[in-house]
Order: sequence, then C-alpha cells, then structure tokens
Amino acid sequence: MHADFVIVGGGAGGLLLAARLGRKLGRRQGRRRVLLLDRTPIHIWKPSLHEIAAGTLDAHQEGLSYPMLARRNSFRFSLGDMAGLDVDGKRLTLAEMRDPDGKVIVPERAVTFERLVLATGSGSNLFGTPGAAEHARLLEDTDDARDFQKRLTTAFMATAFSDERVLRIAIVGAGATGVELAAELLEAHDAFQEALAHDQQFRLEVTIVEMAPRILGGLPERVANQAMTALAHKGVRVMTDTKVERVRADGLDTSQGAVPADLIVWAAGVKADERNTSFGLKTGKLNQFVTDDRLRTSAPGVWAMGDCAETPGANGRPIPARAQAAAQQADYLADALLADVQGRAGGRSFVYRDRGSLVALGDDEAAGSLMGGLLGDRFFIEGLTARWAYMSLHLDHHRRILGPVRTAVLALARLVHNRISGRLKLH
Repeated sequence: MHADFVIVGGGAGGLLLAARLGRKLGRRQGRRRVLLLDRTPIHIWKPSLHEIAAGTLDAHQEGLSYPMLARRNSFRFSLGDMAGLDVDGKRLTLAEMRDPDGKVIVPERAVTFERLVLATGSGSNLFGTPGAAEHARLLEDTDDARDFQKRLTTAFMATAFSDERVLRIAIVGAGATGVELAAELLEAHDAFQEALAHDQQFRLEVTIVEMAPRILGGLPERVANQAMTALAHKGVRVMTDTKVERVRADGLDTSQGAVPADLIVWAAGVKADERNTSFGLKTGKLNQFVTDDRLRTSAPGVWAMGDCAETPGANGRPIPARAQAAAQQADYLADALLADVQGRAGGRSFVYRDRGSLVALGDDEAAGSLMGGLLGDRFFIEGLTARWAYMSLHLDHHRRILGPVRTAVLALARLVHNRISGRLKLH
C-alpha cells in the first residue's frame, strides 16, 4: 500500500486528522492520498472507557466503524498494527494478523508514505510495582474495558450469593480515570441492586489509592475539592500520600498498610509503548516520540501527536496527555501537512490552549473549570450544569467526524435505547 499521508492510530487526534485532511482534499483526492491505520475496526472515544468498564455504556452501541467514518470523511482505512519503521526508506511494516486459533489470516505487509503521522497513544505506567502486571486490570483500550466489565458482572453475581456480601474494589491512581471510574462503579452497583431480592443485597466498597498529596493533581484545587466532597458523599475511601508497594491477588500492600480488594484497577501514570524506542526516532523517558514545537520528530517527513508525543509546551513543560490537546493538534497538523506539500514548511508553531477540565461524578453530576469564556479566564461549574458540559464534549467529538445532523440522531437513538433497556448493561 502507498499513501501520501499515513496516520497510525485512530484515537481522538488521529481520527480527527484523517477526517480533516480527507475533507480538505475532497472525495477523490482524499481517498487516494490519506490512509488511517488502527489495530481495531471500531472507534470509541477513550474518555468513555470507564463507563464501558462499569457496564453503564454499551461498547457495541457506542462504537463507530472506521470504514464507515472513512467513507463519510473521504479517507481510506486499513486494519493493522505497526511493527517496524524505516524512516529513510519511508516505509512502515504492519504485523501479521492471526485468528483466535493462531492461524495467520493476513501476512506481514508494508506501507510506503510521503508523510507519516504517529498517533499511537499511550498506556499506563506501572512504575515497576511488583505484582501489578499480574494482578491489576488496566483500562487502556476497549478490550480492557470489556474484559473488566465481564469480571465485574461475574463479581456482582458471586457477591450477591456469598456469605460476606461485600465486594471490594481498589483503584490505583486518582486522576480523572480513577475518580470517574469510582463514581461510575457505585452507580452501576445501585442499578444492579434494584434487580436483587432483599436477601441478595450486598455492599460495594471502593478505595482509591493515590501517591500524590491530593486527587486530580493536574486540575485546579477547587475542582479536586469538589470531587473529594462528592466521593466522600458516595462512600468512596480515598487514600492520598500513599505509595503502592506491591499488588497481590487479594489486595494492595501500601505505605499506609494493606488494602484488601477482590478487583484491582491500575489507573496511574502515562507511558507510551516500549516498541517506540525501536523505530529509529528520538524518544523520551516515557517512550514518547520527542517532537519540536511544530510536532516534527527527529526524522524528516515524520510527525507525532497526542499521548505518544513529547511536545514542548508552556514553561518548558511537555503538553499534557489529554484529548483536547490531541484534537487541537489535529487541527494544526491538517493545515501544516498541506502547507508542507506546497513548500511552505515554516509556518507557525503549535500552541496548546487549555480550555478547562471536567470530571464526571455519576448520578448526573460533574465538576470542572472552564477557561477563556465570557465570565473570566477561569470559572467553575458543578452539578447538573457540569454534567451537561461534560456530555457536550463527547457530542462535539462525534459532531466533528459525523456532522451535526447525524450526531443529533445518534444521541437521540442512544437516549431512547437507555430509556428502554436500562443504563446498566450485563451482557
């Protein structure tokens, strides 16, 4: 295969970039010149993985088909996982694909390109914690979320018929994912309880363990305080200034003592794939591709964006690994790549603008801060208003790849589906 623009990774940034380039180039040129590669055939907005994990969002209903999105936005899509990169030969290698029985169904393939954008995302950082890889569940992609949801459903059923009637879940990391997952788990538990007889009711005990002095370290302290109040009201135990020293099958060993747990979720840290260090590009200590202020890597003709990129930001600090940063980079690169084709390689640097942060807290509740609005540089919202704002972020992502009309129809269909089938999914 060959394409003028090859984008590896169809996350929040990579998909938006492919869609913008395809639409800018038009139906004929876009489908011929823009190629998006991803390991899965379905796109799911990563900030919603905690809802899939809790069973309050249906992954089958939420997912959008990449081939459908490619047709709508005038680009090509191919299923594949990047296994090698020859930057001098402008050639990347896609790993072979096997069926569940291990039989090779698609052999190793090569893709040549004129310009390459790496948007492969990142995963969790286990910090070398003993037992974490063996006993903790991760939430890095849709498969992880589905796997945890199955384990959670099984644990719910087993606990309802156990003698102790207590299910303990420990979450390592009090960033947005950890906090939102804790709230969503309690909401799923409440919905599950409604279907049980009185003698099958059970308690859900959720503990969040955070090494930093407070939760939501990357967000304003006022937002963190709002979230702490909401978590305390829901009965979530939060342990700050606590280091996880070992992960066991039945709990955590921490600097403040043992934390018993039947299920453990690791939601701490950000680290890119180890394979990134083998592609011939300069990488940082978190395996991210080091870029300049125009998102260019150490190799000509190769850019990196999103969580897999270490890009300089304000005050010399790298741009944070957030969905809004990836979306802004997609807008920037769509123009920059076309300018590069036209010989206008200079251009402006990428500047990240923090639009604020929102954290969902279940029960039609959220907390957050917005920046750059009419009410000042920063103002805070909470409760139902913040929840609506949080939902609007998801809808805006869909609007940019589906258009306003299809997004409105999709939102209405999902609302009706939840009203009929209930929010908690147990399949």
